[in-house]
Amino acid sequence: MIVVAICDDEINVGAKLESALIEIFGKLNVGHEVDVFFSCEQLCKEMESGTHYDLIFLDIQFAQATINGVELGRQIRDVHQNHTTSIVYISWEKNYALQLFDSQPLNFLVKPLEYKMIEDVIKQFLRVSGHWLGEFTYKIGHDIFKVHIKNIVYLESRDRKLIIHFVCGKNEEFYGSIKNVYHEQLKKFDFLFIHNSYVVNYDYVSALKFDEVILCDDQVVLPISKLKRPEARVRYFEIIERRRV
Repeated sequence: MIVVAICDDEINVGAKLESALIEIFGKLNVGHEVDVFFSCEQLCKEMESGTHYDLIFLDIQFAQATINGVELGRQIRDVHQNHTTSIVYISWEKNYALQLFDSQPLNFLVKPLEYKMIEDVIKQFLRVSGHWLGEFTYKIGHDIFKVHIKNIVYLESRDRKLIIHFVCGKNEEFYGSIKNVYHEQLKKFDFLFIHNSYVVNYDYVSALKFDEVILCDDQVVLPISKLKRPEARVRYFEIIERRRV
């Protein structure tokens, strides 16, 4: 879950940015919350109450305020010793680069904010923060392992064991429930539950047929069980439509 704050005293700018963020995070299938503030004082008060933001879009100039965005950025870094929150400054003016240096911003966007520049900075944030890749966690004995979601083609359930089939051709086995793994970890990353024995990564689906899925350029063919066919097809086309936005 990515928690985002927008701080801008221009209502139209804040509303447009909020709408774009909701659409972009939805398209990328990333859980998110977005809070909008109209002054640095409001945002500062919320953060002092204990709310943590992963990403802040912070306007620099405010018509009526005791502190501006540059000063709040310095407070976040120096007073609160918060060096994990990513800050993206936004302004109508381009000449703030040196003033922003101390706050170590992720980026600086010049208004008017276009959808593409917002999307690019979100992808930058996801890459830098590590959220972009997504991770799958599993346990073998007393050892816990983490792998990037993008490296998993599909999971197979066999004899109480789950087998991870990786892009590189390697396999890894561990004990677990394919149903639990799907709902707890993989569903949010656009995996399809096609059979009680198979969960597949949408990104590696070459074709979805009536009773089978073809993966990895025709190299792997897996069955879709009769009970899973309606759910699998609905979910498949939902993912297509969402990513098409």
